[in-house]
Amino acid sequence: MKASQKFTAELIGTFVLVLGGCGTAVFAGGSVGFLGVALAFGLTIVAMAYGVGNISGAHLNPAVSIGVFCAGKMSAKDLGLYIIAQIVGAILAAGFMAFIISQYGGERGTFAANGFGEAFAGAPGYFQISMAGAFVLEMVLTFIFLIVILGSTDPRCIKGFAGLSIGLSLTLIHLISIPLTNTSVNPARSISQAIFSENAYALPQLWVFVVAPIIGAALAAIVYNSIAGKETK
Repeated sequence: MKASQKFTAELIGTFVLVLGGCGTAVFAGGSVGFLGVALAFGLTIVAMAYGVGNISGAHLNPAVSIGVFCAGKMSAKDLGLYIIAQIVGAILAAGFMAFIISQYGGERGTFAANGFGEAFAGAPGYFQISMAGAFVLEMVLTFIFLIVILGSTDPRCIKGFAGLSIGLSLTLIHLISIPLTNTSVNPARSISQAIFSENAYALPQLWVFVVAPIIGAALAAIVYNSIAGKETK
């Protein structure tokens, strides 16, 4: 595929991921709850994996691209291209959500932004986890996510089920961590929501949801390669 095709696929896929997941949280979170939001993220990943996966691999997440790069399955040139496309797609989706809210006179509020501690003080169902707790949680969950992704897309794995296993793992990750950090494991998703959030903690705390997922992804690549060995042709 050409670079422009990959860029467009990642942009569209990330746009749909943020709109599907964060959009559900913002517009329907009060009705569907944490379970509904978790399913929305998982189902969106499944849809985009089969929708644009044949074009770009449907990373839709800078941490995923960094993990794939660290595993030796992606060039540095494509890495930069993917990350830019993902961030742009996520910001466009968040901007679209903000526009829709303005059309019915609503308030953006937290806007599904990630955070910890005081960011969710008084919010129903949320725990005030510490910064260290949030960092470790996001790092570990991203590590798990990348292990699933690298294993599911390994040529030695059963064909045709990668999108489903990855989507289900993302659903599980959200079920674990929505009440703690609103679940990131995706720097693009975190950046886009923080930009438009009215929560005073969203931007100052953003670094955690950029750095922790990247470290978790890189560690997963190292560990996966060490336990899986070389692919056989």
